[in-house]
Parts: sequence; structure tokens; C-alpha cells
Amino acid sequence: MSSIQPVISEPITVRLVDAQVPRSADRQLVQVAVGVLIRSDDSFLLTSRPEGKAYAGYWEFPGGKLEMGETVTQALARELQEEIGITIEDCMSWKTEQIDYPHALVQLNFCKVRRWSGELQMREAQLYAWQQLPVTVKPVLPGTLPVLEWFATERSFVGRTVAE
Repeated sequence: MSSIQPVISEPITVRLVDAQVPRSADRQLVQVAVGVLIRSDDSFLLTSRPEGKAYAGYWEFPGGKLEMGETVTQALARELQEEIGITIEDCMSWKTEQIDYPHALVQLNFCKVRRWSGELQMREAQLYAWQQLPVTVKPVLPGTLPVLEWFATERSFVGRTVAE
């Protein structure tokens, strides 16, 4: 493990966004492609947010913002190549979630990825961990928590999704 430590000056206040509630024009929705990489043993990949980014040291699923004209799949392929050095070979759109972070209103477009090529390379000096429920890495970014709950439902897992 590296020495990246989360910068926690105050708790992150987030809320799930109700799509029916109008939002102000100054809070534009940022589209984000998120890769949920799953190995044959059903473990999934979490990476830490690199130093210099909001919530550095928090654990999340890898991905990033869509660029103008990109589809979610195109953005995810680009982001996973840039961030962790892999080429995705399949990508299944899964679920979306809108989250209002203090710094941005984001729509997280989660895609399950079960096949990829290349060795993991943490190109932004982030850490990575293959996890099962309950995850043992901390702290976990709030936008990651819904995915852990979805996994719990799919896998009939009972209990906390993040270890104490």
C-alpha cells in the first residue's frame, strides 16, 4: 500500500438526486462513466482517488467524465486505458445514479466489465484492491455505496457492505 492518505477535513455531505426535482442552472449535471470490473471469482476492483483530485484517498470504481460527443462506452474505454492501462473487451450498461456532491452534481453511469486485456497499471499513482462484500478498504466514496448495495441484493449478501 502507498502512503496516500484521504484528506478528510469534514464529512462529505451528499444526497441522492430525485430526477423529478428541478435543479438550479448553476448546478449542471456532469456525466461520468464508471467501470465495475468483475473477475471470475466475483471480486470487484476499487481504486483510490489520486492526490490532487477531490476526495483524494477515497475508494471508488474507476472511470471519469464523458467528453463532448462521447458515449458512455467510449468514455469508459478511454478512461480505463488512461487511468489503469487496460482495454475493455465487453461493457454492459448496468445502472445510473445521480449524486449531489458539494463540488459537483454527477450522473454516474455504471457499466459492468467482465473481460479486459492488459495488466493493471495505476497510471495516476492510485492504489487498487480486489474486493468482496463487505469491502475492507476505507474510506469509500459515497457514490460507490449504491453499487455495494446492488451487489448485496444480487448476491443475497446480508450485513454491512463496508467492514467496520
